[in-house]
Parts: sequence; C-alpha cells; structure tokens
Amino acid sequence: MKSHSLKIYLVLLFSFSTFVWAGESKESKISGLVFGDYYYIFSNHDSELKNMNVVWLRRVYFTYDQGLAQNLDMRLRLEMAHPGDFKTKSAAVPFVKDAYLKYSLKKAQFYLGVSPTPTFALIEKVWGYRSIEKTPADLYKLGSSRETGLAVKGKIGTNNQIFYHAMVGNGNGQKGETNKYKKIMAAVGSNLTSYLVIEGYADFEQRSANEKRYSYQGFVAFHQKRLTTGLQFLHQSIKYKDQKDADRALLSAFVRARLQNQLTGFLRIDKLFNKLSEGPDISYLPVSDKARPTLAILGIDYAMAPGVHLIPNIEVVTYDSTKIDNDFVGRITFFYKFSQ
Repeated sequence: MKSHSLKIYLVLLFSFSTFVWAGESKESKISGLVFGDYYYIFSNHDSELKNMNVVWLRRVYFTYDQGLAQNLDMRLRLEMAHPGDFKTKSAAVPFVKDAYLKYSLKKAQFYLGVSPTPTFALIEKVWGYRSIEKTPADLYKLGSSRETGLAVKGKIGTNNQIFYHAMVGNGNGQKGETNKYKKIMAAVGSNLTSYLVIEGYADFEQRSANEKRYSYQGFVAFHQKRLTTGLQFLHQSIKYKDQKDADRALLSAFVRARLQNQLTGFLRIDKLFNKLSEGPDISYLPVSDKARPTLAILGIDYAMAPGVHLIPNIEVVTYDSTKIDNDFVGRITFFYKFSQ
C-alpha cells in the first residue's frame, strides 16, 4: 500500500512537470539525492542493539523547482527514509519536506509555506556532512530543520557581508498546526573575511499554556580550500508553570580537511552538559537519557565520481557514568545525487 502511494506521488509530480513544460515556462529543474549506510553496532547502552547490522536508507530526496514568473519561484520536495527506531518494519514512506513560494526583491527573498528554518541552515552547510550526521540542534531534537509559515532572508551592507534569516512558524515542523501558538526564529551573521564567518541565533516558542522555550546559539567557522573548522554553542531553556524548569546546553566542534583530490577526512565532537530526555527517540543513533553524553564522529570521504561518495566512518557515544555502556557504531555510508 505504501509502495502504491509512492508511485502516485511520483506520477503526480512528473505529470505536473510535464504540464508546466508543455506551455511557456520559466526555468525548471528536477533533482534529488540518496544516502544510507551499512552499519554494525559493536556495543550499546541498550544490550538488545548490540551486534545489530543492516543496510538502510536514511534519506531520499526528490525535488522539483520551477520559476513561475519574474522574481517568483516554487519548490516541492518529497523526502522518504527507512525507519530508524530498530523496531519498525516498513518501507520508506514519502512526505512533504519543502513546499513553498519564493519572491525575490532586490537583496531579499520572502518564503511562504514549508521552508528551511534559520536554526542551523548555515551550520549544516559549513559542516557539509549531513549524509553522516545531523547538526547538533537537529540530532538532539532542540530545533527543527523546517517550519510551516513565513520567512525572509537576505543580505545587507556595501559588500553584502551581513546576512539575516527570520521566520514565524507554527512550531510543528512540516506537520499541521495543533495549537494557537507560534515559534519565532532569527539569525544574523557576517562574513568577516573571505574565510571567516560568524552567526548568532535566537528563538522563542510557546508550546502550550504551560510551556515556553527560549534558545540562543553562537557559531563561528574558518573555511579555506583544504581546511574547514567550526565551533557551535547552543543553550535552550524550558519554562514550565507547574513543574521545575529545564535547561539544555551543548558545545560542538568539527574539522574537515582535504587530504588528496578524492579524499577528505573529518572529525566532530559534541559535548552535552545535561541529560537528554529525548535521547532514546533519536533515529538511527538512540542515546541514553540516564547520563550526559559526548558524541565523537570520525571518517574518511572517498569521492568516487562527481556527486558520488563512499564514506567509512564511526560514531562513538560515551557517558559520564561507568554504569552505562558506551555506544560504538561502525558504518560505511554511501551518498549520491542527481539533477535534470
């Protein structure tokens, strides 16, 4: 049944693109990407996961971009993936990842619909290895990569050295609205030099009459042709009316270096300063909620061809408690993208 639904999605998408191309159309593009792994769990805080190994797809994108008029564009993107909870046996089911109209006015772009948030768009771009792992705010469920609402982003300054991205969303990602409250997000950054960039970010979200969330984040990155480094600090406060408040904080650093024309090495370390209540629900890499975790990621990227990569890597989660076994996952990640 799910396979049948996927076929319907693709037929409708191709039919729409064919209809647009048949008339007088602006520029259009079909593109996508696929990545996944063969993984082996050598050890885990959950003994039932030890020695688990399989091949799975962690992301499939199918994207259609279309110019509708001068300064007006649209995007429709479907995403699908195998479940990462180690329990569910189901096919990769498509859902809407992006669905927005974009209006460009001089140095600004306005978005209406489901679009990327300011939370970690820059960090994910500089990190450059979403195929290996999500950025920290995304991975530890402290923020969302998409929101449904209104957004504006652009550049200011004589040399466009200052950039900004602000958004008002439903606070429920790509999903439908479930309450009357909203989430406000804003990021401002600057390209201080051709190789040094900084960004500050803050958001406010009221999830219910009982719960409010405040987040702030700082990011700095150094980027040259063969070497990129990044440092991120994120703090989130959760305020409750009828229970004790909660705080989350993390520090993340990464480096990637071009070793040869086809080889790139990378290392990332995430240090969390609090226990993570959502840890067991993290897809593909569940984390214990009984102690404070530290994640280390190490790998080598082999570029087999333009847009095609094979990436052996390991993920190790250690805990500040000797009573909890460390998580050690070895993976061979594959990635490829396409466009037409």
